[in-house]
Amino acid sequence: MFGITHYETFILAGIILNITPGSDTIYILSRSISQGRKAGFFSVLGISSGIAVHTLLAALGLSAILAQSAMAFTLVKLAGAIYLGYLGIMTLRAKNSPLLVTATTATASKDIYLQGLFTNVLNPKVALFFLSLLPQFVDHQNSYGILPFLLLGLTFIVTGTLWCLGLVYFSSAITRFLRQNHQASAIMDKVCGAIYLVLGIKLLSVEQ
Repeated sequence: MFGITHYETFILAGIILNITPGSDTIYILSRSISQGRKAGFFSVLGISSGIAVHTLLAALGLSAILAQSAMAFTLVKLAGAIYLGYLGIMTLRAKNSPLLVTATTATASKDIYLQGLFTNVLNPKVALFFLSLLPQFVDHQNSYGILPFLLLGLTFIVTGTLWCLGLVYFSSAITRFLRQNHQASAIMDKVCGAIYLVLGIKLLSVEQ
């Protein structure tokens, strides 16, 4: 089908990979719990857009550069770690106040979306994952160009987005309690900041 082989197996593998906790899951949960459902929605949108970027890069073969060039891999890894560190520090320095749904403004929504996008795009591990996964389900005699890569990536995005939206829906319910508890709100800010820092440190340990 359009140069794709074992499509059913890919869907099953995609679902299993999507429900396996990772940095994207942690980011979405922290946003949803600390800022509410709308913030979680825009974080999912950003992460899904990042996956779309990785899909396109894998289809065009650009992700192979990260696999072959140690310098390119290191630069992307450092950029991602620095960005996560920046988010962590800014969150830790935020004033302790009751949680508000800051994603109600267009500017805040855009910021949350872009943070989710950059968090995903600047993770070279994700790029290498797509580079190694997608070709396994593309026919060696494929005559459809990059179409099978795009269809596989779209499938992964759809299954992943549905799963993440489910996480947002249930985890954001905790926000109602946090908004009524100043101390819990302050603690959640610190926890979210620490999570970003840990993710940044973890990214630094990723090897090519």
